[in-house]
Amino acid sequence: MTPGARRDILGAPYTAETIALPDDDEGRVVATLVRRPADRRTTRAVLHVHGFADYFFQTSYAEWWTARGYDFYALDLRKYGRSILPHQTPNYVANLHDYFPELDAAWERVTKGHRHVVLSGHSTGGLTVPIWAEHRRTTAAGIALNAPWLDMHGKAWVRLALTPVVHQLARFQPMRVIPREVTGFYARSIHHEHEGEWEFDLAWKPIESWPAYAGWLAAIRRGHAEVHRGLELPFPVLVLASTASALPTEMGEDVHTHDIVLDVEQIRRWAPALGRHVTYVGIEDARHDVFLSRTDARERAFAELGRWLTAYVEG
Repeated sequence: MTPGARRDILGAPYTAETIALPDDDEGRVVATLVRRPADRRTTRAVLHVHGFADYFFQTSYAEWWTARGYDFYALDLRKYGRSILPHQTPNYVANLHDYFPELDAAWERVTKGHRHVVLSGHSTGGLTVPIWAEHRRTTAAGIALNAPWLDMHGKAWVRLALTPVVHQLARFQPMRVIPREVTGFYARSIHHEHEGEWEFDLAWKPIESWPAYAGWLAAIRRGHAEVHRGLELPFPVLVLASTASALPTEMGEDVHTHDIVLDVEQIRRWAPALGRHVTYVGIEDARHDVFLSRTDARERAFAELGRWLTAYVEG
């Protein structure tokens, strides 16, 4: 166990380290770095970041990496999961760049003993990590993105018309809740007490998500704009997503075989803007988190990840 680490809630061999960060306007701030070592000494590692209304619990994803000979690290960002403190507004930031200090700290820890590091991000993490990597000129071996949030749902003119309104609200009422319909279908489709097979803490990943605030949504839209202007990530990029999105009105089969959170057409459209060498793969019948899909789709996702690593990252 590394200095400062403790046994994680997932149990051995997972450990967790609390990273102290500068206070913000709500007070004390921390992030949490979770580690699952490979079964043998290695100079390879992966650093993963979760999405919105999420935290790291995806042990099957971690153990796929460790079986391949990578030490696995996952960062619960400030105000998410293990890092939520009682006085904080869960999941809230006003700028995605606010996450840079914990990403810097995690990167420093991971690279201290590893020469070959792959970045990984899901959904909002798949937006934040590439932006951070671009700003920091990070020397990663590659980045694997699982349904990265690269744009909003809806027609282009609607997105363009609403964005200035969001920024205006964020300027004067950053904590104003943005109304949205949340069915809870996605969390129900994956949680083991409902229609899924995965165990996670509903206090940290609620069935009906967390509120979306104007300041937070403005931060997301600024992140989208950064990507849309074009990043220049110099290492190989993999983007995995479901082949289709759906907006179901009942808990039916579509919930399990589509991305019901993001618009995969927007992911496909903007993926090439991430860097110089981008591989995009659609996974048929996948959920929003492709690695939490049903067995067949999940195995296809892992197979594509393995092919990409062999072809472009580990050669």
